Amino acid sequence: MLHIPFNEAINMWSLGIVAAELATGCPLYPGEMDYDVLSFTVETQGQPADYVLDRAIQLKMEPFPDQFMEFHPIHGTNVRLDHSGTQATRVESFANGVCFSKRPLKPGEIFLIEIEDKELGWCGHLRVGLTAKDPRSLEVVPEYSIPDLTDSGDSWIFAITRNHNKIIEDSGAGGQEAGDGGLAGGRRLGQGEVEDGAVGEGDRGGGGNNNNNNKPKTFFTDSHLHIENIRIPRDKLVGRSRPGRYSHILDDLYKTNCLPPTARRSRIGVLYVPKGQDLADMHMVINGEDMGASAKGIPSTQPLHAVVDVFAATKCVRIVQVEYGFSSLQTLCRKAIQKHIVHRMAIDWLELPEALKHYCKYE
Repeated sequence: MLHIPFNEAINMWSLGIVAAELATGCPLYPGEMDYDVLSFTVETQGQPADYVLDRAIQLKMEPFPDQFMEFHPIHGTNVRLDHSGTQATRVESFANGVCFSKRPLKPGEIFLIEIEDKELGWCGHLRVGLTAKDPRSLEVVPEYSIPDLTDSGDSWIFAITRNHNKIIEDSGAGGQEAGDGGLAGGRRLGQGEVEDGAVGEGDRGGGGNNNNNNKPKTFFTDSHLHIENIRIPRDKLVGRSRPGRYSHILDDLYKTNCLPPTARRSRIGVLYVPKGQDLADMHMVINGEDMGASAKGIPSTQPLHAVVDVFAATKCVRIVQVEYGFSSLQTLCRKAIQKHIVHRMAIDWLELPEALKHYCKYE
């Protein structure tokens, strides 16, 4: 849990834990997450030495020391950012909504966004991907991410559709239909129908119908999403519905990725995973589920920025900050509160600051 080096002594500890559970029928250190188990261990065994904790913090935080994500100040002409730089809203039309991450992503670091608002009357949805182009080098931000940015090279961007976002690995199509431009340039994710009546040039591309959604049938039980050798905490990967009488049912649908990825509160992330020397694969994550390698063999020698095109029916998105190291005090408070309430609507009755209530209800 602390992610520090260990030796054979941990095997004896593990054997004792298993033996105790077999004998009593109950786990010796119960907990739904690492924090619970660690808290119970500290309560019964005492706190680990300071030098152990200090080393754990350094090791866990080392990969992403500058974790706070923001949108780049250079963006499409129809985009407005909030004061924090973490929310992007398209204020008019259906295009000119291209945004970039403020800084390049590190290997295995996810750029995660949540769909905040939608606009009826447009066809087509959010586009997400990576680009090796520095936003500062662009004379003009392209009107469309697809095809304008992808056709200019060194960009891998895909349209998120209502269905069929999973990449199907098969020898004939390389995981994607030839009509979608393959895995090199990027058009639409997965196999399935073209979005009906798509607006603008960006929605070109064929593809027949295929109703195999390949969606998980069980609830996620692991605390981390594993992609190759990358571990991403699941805590923030899954969207939550607006608080209401049936929000607990909708939350379960988000957890199993049964709702359309383009729905409000859906969370969509992009990252790249190193594969061999100076190459990487790009992965999309939708509501906690890895969609597979949507682009393969991306050159990773150049800095890669995340691209988010707030396009058509997608009106507003916000960045979700993912915590790779020890949880912040705000997150620990949220987890403690949520653990002891039956329904999110009950949070309104607690004597808490409004900002903390809102955070507990929506995260």
